[in-house]
Amino acid sequence: MLKLNNVSTFYGQIRALDQVSLEVQPGEIIALIGANGAGKTTLLNTACGVINPRQGQVYFFDQLVSHLGAEKIVQLGLGHVPERRQVFATMSVMDNLLLGAYQRHDKQIKQDIEQAFELFPILQKRQKQAAGTMSGGEQQMLAIARGMMSRPKLLMLDEPSVGLAPLMVREIMRVIVDLRQRGTTILLVEQNARAALGVADRGYVIETGRIVLQGTAKELMADAGVQKAYLGKGDRLQLSRCNVADGRYACLDDPTIESCAVCPNRK
Repeated sequence: MLKLNNVSTFYGQIRALDQVSLEVQPGEIIALIGANGAGKTTLLNTACGVINPRQGQVYFFDQLVSHLGAEKIVQLGLGHVPERRQVFATMSVMDNLLLGAYQRHDKQIKQDIEQAFELFPILQKRQKQAAGTMSGGEQQMLAIARGMMSRPKLLMLDEPSVGLAPLMVREIMRVIVDLRQRGTTILLVEQNARAALGVADRGYVIETGRIVLQGTAKELMADAGVQKAYLGKGDRLQLSRCNVADGRYACLDDPTIESCAVCPNRK
């Protein structure tokens, strides 16, 4: 469905993604976890055409879209809910939803708005209210609903839990599972690894622009390095593997190594 093949993306001379390969199959929820600055948002922006990769290819349903442009990629069925919601603050909830369907000319827009209200009943109550006056959680609901108004086959969500209370985080994760059940494939970017892996089928770990680990959600939850770095089981460390560690984490085996980033044998 979505495939990134050895993608490298730059900001000027700064490499933000380093030969990243990632694949999303129809019907999956894929989690991409990593710390601030790891390259998560850059990966999504590259996939949806906001940024062009300098190297590598991006495919969507086997069509090369690396330099197609964001507007055309949206028309193909790839939706993107950006980080920190980015709703149109002075516009009403209803107008924000209608903007999500701005490329559509069919007669089912009203039906999809009703489905959005079914998914997020609070939006129906707030439909005439300025989006910027709602709470953070309500704005996140609006951002997801607006993203769904383009009828995406694959919806990419960038940090939907950021800044939200735990109860609202659980609600957002419930909605993500609901969207998959309704037929939408999900690529979920999160710092909240526990929440993301709790709903995902598979996951990738990205650090300093590189995919350093991948597997099923269950495998990643059980991985000692992921537990220590992202699940609150100890101090943060880099997960990049050491060539001499035979698949083990040198930084876990040797207490004198604070991070694999300082290991001279780092891949």
